[in-house]
Amino acid sequence: MRSEQQLFDTVLNFARADERIRMVTLEGSRTNIHIPPDEFQDYDITFFVTDPDSFTADDAWLDLFGERLIMQKPEDMELFPAQEPGYSYLMLFTDDVKMDLTLLPVELISEYFTWDKLVKLLLDKDGRIGSPPVPTDIDYHLQMPTARMFDDCCNEFWNTTTYVVKGLCRREILFAIDHMNEIVRKELLRMISWLVGTEQGFQFSLGKNYKFLDRYLSEELWNRLIATYRMDSYLHMWESLEECLALFREVSGEVAKRLEYTYPDYDEKISAYVLRQKKKYWEM
Repeated sequence: MRSEQQLFDTVLNFARADERIRMVTLEGSRTNIHIPPDEFQDYDITFFVTDPDSFTADDAWLDLFGERLIMQKPEDMELFPAQEPGYSYLMLFTDDVKMDLTLLPVELISEYFTWDKLVKLLLDKDGRIGSPPVPTDIDYHLQMPTARMFDDCCNEFWNTTTYVVKGLCRREILFAIDHMNEIVRKELLRMISWLVGTEQGFQFSLGKNYKFLDRYLSEELWNRLIATYRMDSYLHMWESLEECLALFREVSGEVAKRLEYTYPDYDEKISAYVLRQKKKYWEM
């Protein structure tokens, strides 16, 4: 595998030699001093160019960066169309280096620096940026919830719980799993992150997809959370759902206490609904 310096040398030597490329930046985890580096980190690189069409017309220029195992071009896909501006090449090379290279027109330079603060300026041929930004993950720090945010989280959790129950009672396990993972679990994780914030402060990030959450939870709480991911049968789905409800009730109750917020009464009502439907359709 190429070293970070070797990769940057290749990228910047290419950029310096090509007059169409006026600026190069690095984004993402490789700019974040709070994330330990490892070989799986992507190189998220952006070229600001004067003529994007001259690059996208032919992919041959990409060969300079190495032999590819696979490449994805989101803006050239029908099933998974890109949502962001620019044109991207998501590349995994044969030496296991992963580079996501984006082309943006030079006209977007000023706007670009308002999108994300985890940005490092690697090359600025025209001196457009007088004071290069210092990368910071402040935009990803835990956010202390307002009373309304707290209630919204509770409402979304308990309201969507009824959809999981509906899927289980109908014997539509994929429907139940989808609502469990996409909504119920996300709100549980959000609430747990707020609990961490009340204990540790809100001046840090738990990482993408809460990947550092285990560092801040007791072994018991972590094991209970992980146990809810077993969803390979209706029995396990019911057990996982019930543990999710118990966890959410305990954690949100503690968050409400610490922040002096009102814990909603629909917990009790929906919990009774869950038991009623389970007895009706599964424990007859």
